[in-house]
Amino acid sequence: MHAFHLSRRAVLAGTAATAAVATLPLLQGRAQAAGSGAETAASAYRWRNAVQGGTGFISGILFHPSCRGLAYARTDIGGAYRWDDRSDRWIPLTDHLGWDDWNLLGVEAMAVDPAHPDRLYLALGAYTQSWAGNGAVLRSEDRGATWSRTDLSVKLGANEDGRGTGERLLVDPRDSDTLWLGTRHDGLLKSTDRGASWQATSFPAAPSATGQGITLLVAAGRTVYAGWGDSDGTAGKPNLYRTSDGTTWEAVPGQPTGTAAKVPIRAAYDRHTRELYVTYANAPGPNGQSDGSVHKLRTVNGKWTEVTPVKPGGTATDGSTDAFGYGGVAVDARRPGTLVVSTNNRWAEIDTVFRSTNGGRTWTSLKDRAVLDVSETPYLKWGGDKPKFGWWIQALALDPYDSEHVVYGTGATIYGTRDLKHWAPQIRGLEEASIRQLVSPPTGEAHLLSGSGDIGVMYHERLTASPSRGMASNPVFGTSTGLSLAAAKPSYVVRAGWGNDGNGAYSNDGGRTWAPFGAQPAIAKDAPGPIATNADGSVLLWSFGTANPGYRSADNGATWSEVASFPKGAAPIPDPVDPTRFYAFDTTTGTVFASTDSGRTFTARATGLSTGDSEFQLTAAPGRTGDLWLSLKGNGLYRSTDAGATFAKVSSCHAAHTLGFGKAARGASYPAIYMVGAVDSFNAVYRSDDEAKTWTRINDDQHQWGWTGAAITGDPRVYGRVYVSTNGRGVQYGEPA
Repeated sequence: MHAFHLSRRAVLAGTAATAAVATLPLLQGRAQAAGSGAETAASAYRWRNAVQGGTGFISGILFHPSCRGLAYARTDIGGAYRWDDRSDRWIPLTDHLGWDDWNLLGVEAMAVDPAHPDRLYLALGAYTQSWAGNGAVLRSEDRGATWSRTDLSVKLGANEDGRGTGERLLVDPRDSDTLWLGTRHDGLLKSTDRGASWQATSFPAAPSATGQGITLLVAAGRTVYAGWGDSDGTAGKPNLYRTSDGTTWEAVPGQPTGTAAKVPIRAAYDRHTRELYVTYANAPGPNGQSDGSVHKLRTVNGKWTEVTPVKPGGTATDGSTDAFGYGGVAVDARRPGTLVVSTNNRWAEIDTVFRSTNGGRTWTSLKDRAVLDVSETPYLKWGGDKPKFGWWIQALALDPYDSEHVVYGTGATIYGTRDLKHWAPQIRGLEEASIRQLVSPPTGEAHLLSGSGDIGVMYHERLTASPSRGMASNPVFGTSTGLSLAAAKPSYVVRAGWGNDGNGAYSNDGGRTWAPFGAQPAIAKDAPGPIATNADGSVLLWSFGTANPGYRSADNGATWSEVASFPKGAAPIPDPVDPTRFYAFDTTTGTVFASTDSGRTFTARATGLSTGDSEFQLTAAPGRTGDLWLSLKGNGLYRSTDAGATFAKVSSCHAAHTLGFGKAARGASYPAIYMVGAVDSFNAVYRSDDEAKTWTRINDDQHQWGWTGAAITGDPRVYGRVYVSTNGRGVQYGEPA
C-alpha cells in the first residue's frame, strides 16, 4: 500500500491546484460531553497520526482529469484521502465515520466529475457477509471537506477479493447528475440525482456466488463499459458489456476469452486514439492470480488486439513458474498511444509497471532501471538491505498534466516518479495500519512501541517520522500478536508474531534491536499468541490459542515448559510491581485466574463474569499490586483491588472496550485512565483523572476512525497524551490543544 529528491513534494505536487481546497477541520472547540452527569468537559485535543508511512493496501488512485494537482486515493480498510498540493500530503476524508460505521472505512470505489472539479463520490462498505452492515455512498461538493450520505440496501466488499479492481463507481459521461454503481451481489445501481438515491437497473448478467459482479465501470467517449467478474472466460459467458444510451446494455463483440482473460480488472480509455485498454487475470486479486493479459479495443471499428507485455507462465530466474496476472492500467492524456500497465501477484520476478509509447506494440519495464529511495519510510526494506519495486500493484495512475509522473499502489505504500527512473514512497499523511498492541515506555528514547497487522512491531523514536529502524527485525514478523515490557526493567521487551524465521524475540535496549528466543514451543509457528514478561523480566508467559496450553520460560526463551493450569487462549497479564504475580481472564468461563509463583501454576479467583467474547480485556494499573480493571464491552467496566479475588462494577460508564493508563494529572495520586467505551449512549475516547469517578470525552465527531477497540494507552511521561489503536488508520495520538 505506499514519496524524493525528487522530494515527495515533487511527486504528486507539480503545480498548485487551480482552486482553493477546504480541508477537514481540526476542531479546536471543547472536548465533547455525552450528556452524562459523570462526564465533564475539558479543553480540546489535537489529534495526529504517529507516522509509520502507509503500511496497508492502496486499492485505488485517481487523478482528476481536468484539475491540475488534484488526486484521490482509496484503501481497503482505512478510508479515502485527497492529495493536497499546498501541504504536500494526503488529507484523510473519512475519519468522521464512527464506531457503528466501522464497516464504511473500506472504500469499494470512488468517482470524480470531470465537469465539476469539486464533486467527489465514495462507495463505502468493507464486507458483504451477513454480519456486516450495508454499504453507503458519500457525496461531496467541496472535495471531501463535507459530506452528504445515502445508505444503500446492498452490501459492498472493499476488503474482499477484487478490492483492487475498478473503479466500480462512475459519473455518466452524458449527464453529471447520473451515476452508476456496480455491486458484487446485486447487479448494477443507477442514480439520477447525483447519488442522493439509487435504484436497481437492468443488466444482462446475473450475479453468482463468487462475489465479484461488476468489477469496473469506465467511460469511453459517451459510451459506458462495464466489466463482469463472474464469467468463466468462455465466449458464451462474456465479461465486458457496454451501453451507449444509458438504458440498453450489450456484450461487447469479439472480446477476448480464455483463462488469461477471465476477469476484467481495470480499464482506461485513450481519447486521442479512441482505444479502450483492459487488463485481465484469471482471478480478481490481489491474491490468487496466476495468469492474465492486456487487450485493447478500437472503439470506432470494434477491432480487438492483444497487447500483453509479457505472458505469464514462463520460468522465473529462481526456476519457479513466473505466474501472475495484470492489474492497473492508465493512459497518457497528453500523448496518444502512451500508457502504463502493471503486473499483479508476481512474487518470483517481482511485480513491475510496463510503459508503451506506441499503443502496446512494444513495452519497457520501468522496474528494470528504477532507483528506489525509501529513506523516509525505512520499513519498506522489510528487514533486508533494499526494498523491492512492488507487490499487489492494482492501483496505477498517470498524471494528466505530466507524462512522466506515474504513481502506483502496493500492499504497503504508494510509489511515485517524476522522471520514470527515480521512485520514492508518496505517502505522507496516509496511514493504514491495523494496530494490535501499544506500549508507552516510562524511560528511554522511544515514547511508543506499536504492534500491527502485516508489519510487526515498530520503535517510534519520533511520533512525526516513520521509525528510522523500520519494522523490528531479527526476526521480521508479519502480524504482531504480542508485545510486553518489564515494568521494573523497561529496557527489556518481548514480542511475538507470525514469521518465517521464528515467532518470538526479546530486546535489552527498549525495543531498538532484537534477538530471537533461543528456542520456542513447537506450536508457536502455527498459533503464536499474546506474550508477557513479568515485572523484572525474569519470566515469560506465552499463550497459543484456545486449543493449546500456555508455556513458561525462566531463561529468556532458551527453554520452555508447559503450564497446564494456565487458561487456554487467555492473554497473560503481569503484575507491574510483584514479579511473582501474573493474571489471566478466561473469556470462555468468565473466570479470572492468578499466579503467585511466577507463572508456574494458576488458580481460579473471581468467577461468574461475562463470557463468550475473546476481545474482553484485563488490564493492570501501573505502580500497584493487584489493581485490575476488566473491560467487558457492553457489559461494562469492572475493577478489582484484591488481585482478582473480587470485582465491582464501575458505575460511571456502561461500556468499556479497551483501557490504559498514563501520567497522573497535577495533584492527582492515581494515574490518568484512558478508555474507549461509552459513558452515555455512544462509544468514544475518554479520560478520567479521578480513578474513574468522572470521565471527559477527548475525541470529537471529526476524529472517530471507525473501530478503535483493540488497544489504548496513555504516555507515562506526558500528562494528557494518549495513543489509540485503529483498524485501518494507524496509531492516533492526542494531546491537549
